[in-house]
Amino acid sequence: MTYTKDSGLVKVWFSLVKAGAYTLEQVPELFNLKVVITEIINDTSEY
Repeated sequence: MTYTKDSGLVKVWFSLVKAGAYTLEQVPELFNLKVVITEIINDTSEY
């Protein structure tokens, strides 16, 4: 399984990390989930 930026689980975890409920280190190593979350956070922090 491969997650994308549009995957529901990615959106949930991104919102949890952005809200401060979890840190990026706490995102589970589930397929490429952490990689996608990291990419989104890095992309949004540039703006």
